[in-house]
Amino acid sequence: MKTFLLGFIPLVALPFFACADAEWNSFRGPTGMGIGNKHTLLQWNADSIKWKKEITGSGQSSVIQSGGKLFLTSADQEGGLRFVHCLDKDTGDLLWKREVKNTREEAVHRMNTWATPTPATDGNRVVAFFGPAGLHCFDLEGKKLWEVDLGNFPGSWGVAASPVIIDGVVLQNCDSTGPSRLVSIDLESGKIVWETKRETKPRGGWSTPIVISVQGKRQIVLNGEFGARGYSFADGKELWFCKSFNGRGSPVPFYDGKLVFVVNGKPGDLYAIDPTGRGDVTKTHMKWHAKRNGGRDLPSPASANGLVFVTSMSGIITCYDAKDGKTLWVDRLKGAFSGSPLVSNGRYYIQNESGQTYVVEPNRKKLKVTCKNSLFPEDNEIFRATLSPISGMIFTRSQSTIYCIAKK
Repeated sequence: MKTFLLGFIPLVALPFFACADAEWNSFRGPTGMGIGNKHTLLQWNADSIKWKKEITGSGQSSVIQSGGKLFLTSADQEGGLRFVHCLDKDTGDLLWKREVKNTREEAVHRMNTWATPTPATDGNRVVAFFGPAGLHCFDLEGKKLWEVDLGNFPGSWGVAASPVIIDGVVLQNCDSTGPSRLVSIDLESGKIVWETKRETKPRGGWSTPIVISVQGKRQIVLNGEFGARGYSFADGKELWFCKSFNGRGSPVPFYDGKLVFVVNGKPGDLYAIDPTGRGDVTKTHMKWHAKRNGGRDLPSPASANGLVFVTSMSGIITCYDAKDGKTLWVDRLKGAFSGSPLVSNGRYYIQNESGQTYVVEPNRKKLKVTCKNSLFPEDNEIFRATLSPISGMIFTRSQSTIYCIAKK
């Protein structure tokens, strides 16, 4: 049987408040783990581009959707102005654009931008996070509802953590080289519900939280400088901590319904955590760890059909057995990789910085690439956002151009 449907991924892998068929409403979709549905396109090329639009400024946020509207962010060259864009899903026409001014000093890494966090929407509001320029909430017509100052975010790398909206609250990771915390904010009022201090020095952190269901209760799982941590969704109390094998915990973890799979950012082992533990679970609930290949990891791990895939920034793709971490094969994909993968139709999709997407079919014996999809962009275009499967189409972006890819 050549086609592995999403149903092979355990249903409990999805948070109980979300499903893969829901609107693509936040970074990596409703689960936060890049799980698409069976309607996701499999093959495309430059002739499949329904429309493409250049926007004001540049950024690396991914495209999200509510109904017929798309949302994403950008910033001007100096970072003094940040932009929230609302586009028509079917035409790419600009429906509205709002400016956010930043008056604070902010450094940014050469691979980062002033507009890397992806916005999030609940279908009535859209929120966008710009680090020292604050968290901003608009209605879907562009009316400003509130803003929250979340601090200065000192450090040399900038911010990247995206907001997540769950049950009327916004979760925002506020890691930096200074005081760091995980914050829950009331979506309607903009008031802080709870905040939990986090240990991040000396480097900070850039990961986006995911919310999972464990033994009938919701947990927030968040990667970080020293390892992964689980928090209570209700009050933000830390439930467990699992020490990592190296720092810079920027890739978002993946939960398959039983285990949380985590990579570090810097070279270090892939590890799997049973999230039912409490306290320091490094020795008790780390079920296995396995050697990584290819240097640094920025793309997140992903699981499909009982396998775990991780692609390094240099393009080395490794396949592991999800149960015990056994390395099944190691191979190479061409290009540099920054964006995280999509799992859809039981396959693993990952886009390189040149806009070429590899579609990999789960196979225990060797790398099996189903399709290599290229948009043939301009030479100066860099793709570091993640793919967004929306209404049977694929949306992606380079730093200043948005692409809508549709079936011919």
